Amino acid sequence: MTRTPNLIANGGAESDPGGTGQPSAVTGWTTSEGTAAVVAYGTPGYPTAGGPGPQDRGRNFLTGGNSALTRLTQVVTLPDPAQIDAGTTRFDFTGWLGGYAGQDDGARLSLEFLSATGAPLALSVLGPVTATQRGSVTGLLARSGSGTVPPGSRLARVVLLMTRDGGTANDGYADDISLVLTAGGR
Repeated sequence: MTRTPNLIANGGAESDPGGTGQPSAVTGWTTSEGTAAVVAYGTPGYPTAGGPGPQDRGRNFLTGGNSALTRLTQVVTLPDPAQIDAGTTRFDFTGWLGGYAGQDDGARLSLEFLSATGAPLALSVLGPVTATQRGSVTGLLARSGSGTVPPGSRLARVVLLMTRDGGTANDGYADDISLVLTAGGR
């Protein structure tokens, strides 16, 4: 079996300097709606390095900035088409998603497998994580999906959608987004 490295560029927002919640571009991602922000763990009012979140977290995570709705997209070219077409390539799709205190601001992460012409072949959706699921604690929880990459898949479109439910900031949070393929795994 051959396992790829993480195919998502900058899935942990580590390629950018961590700010304090002000809108910023996010390396590797296209912002098609709203304004994202890269925030450093420990910024007042945001998740801390010791709170709920990835154990191997880096310095930063993503938020929805100040927009009611923020959409980030990344399109990945999939490796080894012959193995994918054999129907024996598995995917593992993971991310840490969360929000602020008792607010239901949230982050939803979707993975769509596409043909060479862009036709959708399959969809996997993670999140959002609700305030109830977080125990009304500011932080992030792990979410994951896995399965077989549909034969004919040539691209994977990953969309991070962060929505504001209350307050003035979009406290949909995401970190450690990952897509890993394992060829020959059934």
